[in-house]
Amino acid sequence: PDETSAEHMEAKRTKFLKPGKIVILLHGRYAGKKAVIVRNYEDGTNAHPYGHVLCVGIGRYPLKVTKSMGPKKIAKRSKMKSFIKLANHNHIMPTRYSIDVDVKSLPNDVVTNATARRDAKKKCKKMFEEKYASLLQNGKPKWFFQKLRF
Repeated sequence: PDETSAEHMEAKRTKFLKPGKIVILLHGRYAGKKAVIVRNYEDGTNAHPYGHVLCVGIGRYPLKVTKSMGPKKIAKRSKMKSFIKLANHNHIMPTRYSIDVDVKSLPNDVVTNATARRDAKKKCKKMFEEKYASLLQNGKPKWFFQKLRF
């Protein structure tokens, strides 16, 4: 077979958009925001017949925290807002980073069902805030939880 054929190139392409991979959204309301891939739909679905991902991300990032702040103020400044979004493969930029958060437990109807979406957003917000609090105590770098500066 021809080495440059479309089928051959498709077979050789590696799948790097895996669950847990951090991506940056490039289009829409959350452009420039970081998100984590929950599910990847390489071949698309009936409703969306193109390659896309279901991702959860941070819509509003936590504020800066210093050593002199008390625990109450740190808790208040550590609040964040999450979002759930379907994003076209062309509208995301994958990064080299991954994050080990339990986002696989989202229901399948999270895109269409409003109540399931609301509950999932609350769950993701809580999970992100817990992860951020544990990183704050360990003093580790928290690139995912910082606003993208450009």
